[in-house]
Amino acid sequence: MKLNILTHSLRIIVLGLLLCFFPSQGRCSEAVQEEGGIDVKEIVLGHLSDAYEWHICSVNGHHVSIPLPVIVQNHDGEWFFFSSSEFHKSGDNTFGAFFLNQEQNGKIYEKLPNGTVERPLDLSITKDVVQIWIVVVLMLCIFLSTAKWYKKKTPDTPAPNGFVGLVEMFVMSILDDLIKPSVGEKHYRKYAPFLLTAFFFIFITNLLGLIPIFPGGANITGNINITFFLAICTMIAINLWGNKEYWKDIFWPKVPLFLKVIPLMPVIELFGVFTKPFALMIRLFANMMAGHAVILSFTCVIFLGWSMGVGYGLGLNLFSIVMLLFMNCLELLVAVVQAYVFTLLSAVFIGLAHKEAEAE
Repeated sequence: MKLNILTHSLRIIVLGLLLCFFPSQGRCSEAVQEEGGIDVKEIVLGHLSDAYEWHICSVNGHHVSIPLPVIVQNHDGEWFFFSSSEFHKSGDNTFGAFFLNQEQNGKIYEKLPNGTVERPLDLSITKDVVQIWIVVVLMLCIFLSTAKWYKKKTPDTPAPNGFVGLVEMFVMSILDDLIKPSVGEKHYRKYAPFLLTAFFFIFITNLLGLIPIFPGGANITGNINITFFLAICTMIAINLWGNKEYWKDIFWPKVPLFLKVIPLMPVIELFGVFTKPFALMIRLFANMMAGHAVILSFTCVIFLGWSMGVGYGLGLNLFSIVMLLFMNCLELLVAVVQAYVFTLLSAVFIGLAHKEAEAE
């Protein structure tokens, strides 16, 4: 009896720690309570994927979620607007001809009259979209409030301190130590707005992704669609405004003539136009997705330990909690480093597109 009380108490303590520090723990505990086991793959992939609702927690098997708007067009061209909560009223994740296909990461599919299934045009407001809007609102609040202080500044006004001083320190360090040296003195002002926006967008989304409760917890930069868009923006900035020396190095590089005529080097250089943004996309996506996956995996180990007995539970819990604390601290560092690296590489690639003509 005392052993059961001790075990139950330890479970409550561990769950309390998880509620305070670690994401998606509600799903882990829910899996243990309802099924007597835990599906690590489902929990990890479920957190990393997008969703049509924002799951907050589970209370006695009841899901507490924020339903989001669903906007889809069926095969006849007719638009449907409804809440994602409609899928759960029927009990089988269906609403009319639409249903959530669990085999396709819970995406909306349509069942046609002939029995076939196809993916409709889906413009729904998903969890990742809402998280992006939250980040945009935060960025507007941060920079508009800072700009308001500078608008009132006079020559006699002392240097800013507090929040405005912190923002200025961040902006000036990125501008002076990263953007200006990489892009060059002549062109850095043209690209500074884009590069600073990219840095703070990635940085803030990474930080919000570490918050386990609403309005955080979404895996934005671990979504390859988001990193793909950021990489495309960088690719446009590089190639649309690249000077003639940049394009000359691609189509007529300074190599032996036979390598130009074949043409071996121009093909390789042209291929590099696409591999640079591809590397940016994969680097950011892989690092952020891996960090979330490792944290969630260690969270699941805690609940797996309890299912194996008190002895295993205590040992695995202590190990997992230490590793979780370490990984969360590491992710705080990664949140800054990945934003910095993406901005640095983008600035370097843009700078290479504005190289000066070399003397023959």
